[in-house]
Amino acid sequence: MSDPLENAELLAFAKAVDAKSLTRAAAELGVPRATIGKRLARLEQRLGVRLLRRTTRSLALTDAGETFYRQARIVLDAVSQAEASVRRPGNAISGDLRVSLPPMTGARFLDTIAEFVEAHPQVRLHVFFSSRMVDLRREGYDVALRATEQLEPGLVARTIARTSVIAVASPRYLAEHGTPRRLGDLTRHRCLMGFARGELPQTHWASGRSKIRLEGAFFSNNPELLCRLAARGQGIAFVPAVLAAGYVRRGELVPVMPKVLRVEGRMALVYPDRDLVPAQVRAFIDWMVARLPPLMQPSVALLGETPSDGVKAARQRRTSA
Repeated sequence: MSDPLENAELLAFAKAVDAKSLTRAAAELGVPRATIGKRLARLEQRLGVRLLRRTTRSLALTDAGETFYRQARIVLDAVSQAEASVRRPGNAISGDLRVSLPPMTGARFLDTIAEFVEAHPQVRLHVFFSSRMVDLRREGYDVALRATEQLEPGLVARTIARTSVIAVASPRYLAEHGTPRRLGDLTRHRCLMGFARGELPQTHWASGRSKIRLEGAFFSNNPELLCRLAARGQGIAFVPAVLAAGYVRRGELVPVMPKVLRVEGRMALVYPDRDLVPAQVRAFIDWMVARLPPLMQPSVALLGETPSDGVKAARQRRTSA
């Protein structure tokens, strides 16, 4: 597209999809909302197909629009990359960057993002915290941090760390309710459940290739909250080991059936597979890959304890204190 009007139409379309709003797209481009509407109308008229379904409250892609959006992003990213390639080396990286992160991030993790912002002040960073597994291409995200072994087609992953999900409970809870020895014993315990894919309340916990169905006494998509409730003696939680490690070190939690009730996985930065990755996206990925691994490693020694050993260790720590 060499015609400036056509370039403006393509950019208006991509911005509207990314922002999910004509008003926000207009604000980001610095033009009136009516101008965005006119550009979209011209684009649809020229292509002879409806790209967006618009109402007063929502904006959604049609099937044709979804296909066109993927190609439009490639074109716009290529233009951005071409411009970056001819800038002087001293020029700062700039542009929009949309990132999806899980809510299980601590202060040191947040500091890593803050340091990136300080290092690249011309990058407009949009950070969305959610346990929901976003559709990067359809929802317009550039990067997502995920604990997963599976990828949708068209995505690339940069592994940050190998991870485990383990069961934990407080020594007080286990002293009062007993320590489960088999998976079937869990049905008699208060189980603090998460959300499957961050969207639906869990109904099962995994153990290797098998699963056990549980009723659940509490549900949350925030694993930090599950840890805190478990530490208060409210039940058994099944949470990322890296999140539970601090509680275990302090004696507030101990692993439950660590050799049985355990799921191995990886934490990875996921992003769309493109021939040309925008400079700001590449910079963010490289920044996080260089800094996150030490933050994602739990204490293996602590998380390998048996529950009975963990209870004894916790009692010894309290006695010595």
